[in-house]
Amino acid sequence: MTSGKTGKVSPQDELARKEKLLAFEKIRWAEGFSFVAGVDEAGRGCMAGPVVAAAVIFTDPAKIPSGIHDSKQMTENARMELRELLLAEPSILHAVAEVSAEEIDRINILQATWKAMRLAVAQLPQTQFILVDGNPVKGFELPSQSIVKGDAKSLSIGAASILAKTHRDLLMKDFAETFPQYGFEVHKGYCTAAHIEAVKKYGPCPIHRLSYAPIRKILNPPDKIQPDLFG
Repeated sequence: MTSGKTGKVSPQDELARKEKLLAFEKIRWAEGFSFVAGVDEAGRGCMAGPVVAAAVIFTDPAKIPSGIHDSKQMTENARMELRELLLAEPSILHAVAEVSAEEIDRINILQATWKAMRLAVAQLPQTQFILVDGNPVKGFELPSQSIVKGDAKSLSIGAASILAKTHRDLLMKDFAETFPQYGFEVHKGYCTAAHIEAVKKYGPCPIHRLSYAPIRKILNPPDKIQPDLFG
């Protein structure tokens, strides 16, 4: 039960929530897969910056931090707080991988997302089974299960979504210092009106994805319709 004054979840309710959100992991643990990695990505829909994937393995369920959820449903402060907790806990194995905008343009965003996920998992050689957010991923060398909206249904995928999102946000803040005219620290590379206007004014920079439609339209505007001279 929650407190009307603070809105905080009671320890009993948080424990019940954790138990529910470990259902997918428990199935695999019961099958003998001791190291189950949750995998998620961030930045797939952006028109600038890398796509980032993270993988997380819980080796001690008793030490999983409270409050893990789909990173998109959390405030930036809450994400950053959980990031620090996840990274500080020795029993939690984690890895992050990036695929650059240049490579996204070369191989397309779907292939780049899959590659980032595979690279993240490859950094955790203990992995025996993979739970991945969204649709099936090609190229995993281990057994896996795709879970639509998995970041809200699995604690390990939710933790991966937090690490991927916060890692990428910090990267975009760094890029904002190098390319201050675009406002990367605000929109993180997504296709906002302000971002598009900045690209129109200054042109794309080295971290823009030139294959994305908003950028292509700026670089190669459609031909203007000629007036009917004989009308």
